[in-house]
Amino acid sequence: MSFLRQAARNVARVRAFSSTTVARKDLIQDIYLREIKAYKPAPVAKDAHVGAVKSYTMPPTPKAPVLPTDLAAELSAYDAAEPVKASVVATESSSEEGANGADEFLAFLEADLPKQEAHH
Repeated sequence: MSFLRQAARNVARVRAFSSTTVARKDLIQDIYLREIKAYKPAPVAKDAHVGAVKSYTMPPTPKAPVLPTDLAAELSAYDAAEPVKASVVATESSSEEGANGADEFLAFLEADLPKQEAHH
């Protein structure tokens, strides 16, 4: 009989550790939910944005491009204009120097480079 009593006690102990025990309430979760439900945000004033937002003004409307009234006369004046020859003289002197410079550069490129001595 003592064996049955001891087995009954063991069964009672096993039941105490089973996973089907009554679920305990989570106190932290209850407090958190109560505080969230009780929270009332402060009402926002209607003019709260005045200092933080710049007022918007529309940009001025662009003007449509206008064609000249006498287009043919302006084109004929452009065709009749002579180019300035002072810039041509300046380019001739620079082109001569450039030609010599180019020939010298090409000669430099075509020249054989000295062989480097092997360092031991």
